[in-house]
Amino acid sequence: MPIYEYQCEACSHSLEALQKLSDAPLVDCPACGKASLKKQISAAGFRLSGGGWYETDFKSGKKKNIAGDSSGSSSAS
Repeated sequence: MPIYEYQCEACSHSLEALQKLSDAPLVDCPACGKASLKKQISAAGFRLSGGGWYETDFKSGKKKNIAGDSSGSSSAS
């Protein structure tokens, strides 16, 4: 779920709200109670982390094993 930033035009109170994309924008300011909240335009910050993302996904050649062991992928038998 994205985090949206809001600012009250009446009292200049600012807040962040975790909302679904389908949720209606907030309008009531929790500080002054007036219906004057406006959604701010801000840069979305995100980080791809977890078991499904790898730093080597878009690399080619010998650069694929930069996070793993430094000996490379050799199979000795």
